[in-house]
Amino acid sequence: MSVLQRIALFLTIIGAINWGLIGFFQFDLVAAIFGGQNATLARIIYGIIGIAGLINLAILFKPAEELGRTEPKTSRT
Repeated sequence: MSVLQRIALFLTIIGAINWGLIGFFQFDLVAAIFGGQNATLARIIYGIIGIAGLINLAILFKPAEELGRTEPKTSRT
């Protein structure tokens, strides 16, 4: 996994945590930190996290060999 994908995954996890907070507690952490949902900085953060999600979407379509995963070898005895 490349450095860009790792950063994107980290940002996507932050976004997921924020959505969890919104869903369970009606608390938007990004808006609270950056001055409300309509604040310019908060909108930039939302946009960056959205782009990170799109980057991670590409991971779904990569073959397992490119991700460094290998199937466990089983012996037939």
